Amino acid sequence: MRARTALLVVGAATAGALTVAALLERVGRSGTVADGRAPSLATSRAGRTGTVAGMTARAGADYAATRARGALASPQRRAELQAAFELRTAEQVAERLGHMKGALMKLGQMASYLDQGLPEPVREALADLQSDAPPMSAELAASVVSEELGDDPATVFASWEEVPIASASIGQVHRAVTMDGREVAVKVQYPGVAEAISADLSNTDSLFAMLGMLFPGLDPEPIVEELSERVLEELDYRREASNQSLFAAAYDGHPYIHVPAVLHDLSSARVLTTELASGARFAEVLHWPDGERQLAAETIYRFVFGSIYELGAFNGDPHPGNYLFRPGGEVTFLDFGLCKRFRPEELAQFEAMITTLVLQRDPRAFKDLIEQIGILPPGSPFSDRQILEYFGHFYDFVMEDEVREMTPEYSSESVRRFFDLSGEHKAIMKAANLPPSMVIIQRINLGLYALFGDLGASNNWRRLAEETWPFVEADVATPMGERIAQWEARRGDPAGSLHEADRTAQDRS
Repeated sequence: MRARTALLVVGAATAGALTVAALLERVGRSGTVADGRAPSLATSRAGRTGTVAGMTARAGADYAATRARGALASPQRRAELQAAFELRTAEQVAERLGHMKGALMKLGQMASYLDQGLPEPVREALADLQSDAPPMSAELAASVVSEELGDDPATVFASWEEVPIASASIGQVHRAVTMDGREVAVKVQYPGVAEAISADLSNTDSLFAMLGMLFPGLDPEPIVEELSERVLEELDYRREASNQSLFAAAYDGHPYIHVPAVLHDLSSARVLTTELASGARFAEVLHWPDGERQLAAETIYRFVFGSIYELGAFNGDPHPGNYLFRPGGEVTFLDFGLCKRFRPEELAQFEAMITTLVLQRDPRAFKDLIEQIGILPPGSPFSDRQILEYFGHFYDFVMEDEVREMTPEYSSESVRRFFDLSGEHKAIMKAANLPPSMVIIQRINLGLYALFGDLGASNNWRRLAEETWPFVEADVATPMGERIAQWEARRGDPAGSLHEADRTAQDRS
């Protein structure tokens, strides 16, 4: 199963590379091309598609050679050859995706943290995409700042570090100091990335066809469609500034949750300046004592579901590179480009689904509800047992009032249930039609399950959930909850403050 899953994800990334994204052409890790000019992204659909066809062809030839060498080999030797092929392919895909930027790097990031079933060397190869990618040149970054803010960064800021402190799917981050002495992080968008992503996303039909032929059990459409919509929104840093300001105001002074404030006068469509945050990366936290890892997981859980139900929004990109950690459960949340705001009727649907399946344990009422919502067609021929076995899995960790550990196995099973159309629940999956709001919720859930599996997170998730569910009267469940309740009491009505923060952020956008 591990080998099959690895090929599924790595193969999907390779096929995706052929059909929806491409290379940062002629650019090495130095950030310049051979003639010394600043690099630019290939932006045409044909150019971006054709540039990576060679990579896919090489992977195919390598696979054929591996199969030939293993034909007469022992089972153990065949397994060794297969594992070596998977690792080579993963490393090549990760390296290419890092240079591609944009939509396919985002897909690689998601593959790296969503599937706990990947062999560790393969996950490590893709994990490089979670926090860093090859940067653009200092001259090119400076030119973007000059175009957007009206002058060279050395003039706009009191100090500016040319070497980026982080680089990601559509931009890179520089450390700077403002004229009034504030340390800031300045995110600069790669030139041409908007055109490149538009070319990437115009190929989604080809992606569906390619993956459908290669992997009959994989249905990529929901996540690719959701990714397309959110990535296009992410291109405008003014939208991200509005999103981040909403969360920063809502959690201002929170004892555990920190969102860096935005400096709007030093931000634009392609430059985003925020206060500089510090902390340990996710990979470091994995080596912290168990108690610290448990606090970190609880903070993330409270931020995610507290934001959904109180603020009606969440930053929909829950991968490890977007968190900074400090001892005692303090977490800084970064990157609000992929933000989803839920309508009141969508939140009402979430409440009704939880009420019928979790609180009332009524699969028949749940089935009637999801038929009304449109998740299943009216009169679907599924028994109460089938409904409970399939949909109940996604609520399993909050079903009982007991301590549960989020394991990597639970995370992997959740991914398979959501994407694998060849399993025992294929009839329900083929009949289901997830609305966009459900797709983003599942992306959030699957990302969190993967993070919590890595952390070995253990808690009474039912009691934590009831604290965040506004439709349930619940006592505070943990010492962290006690401290948060005290902060909320000092601040006043939390819901009112959150809605006021929303209005303030919208006024700025």
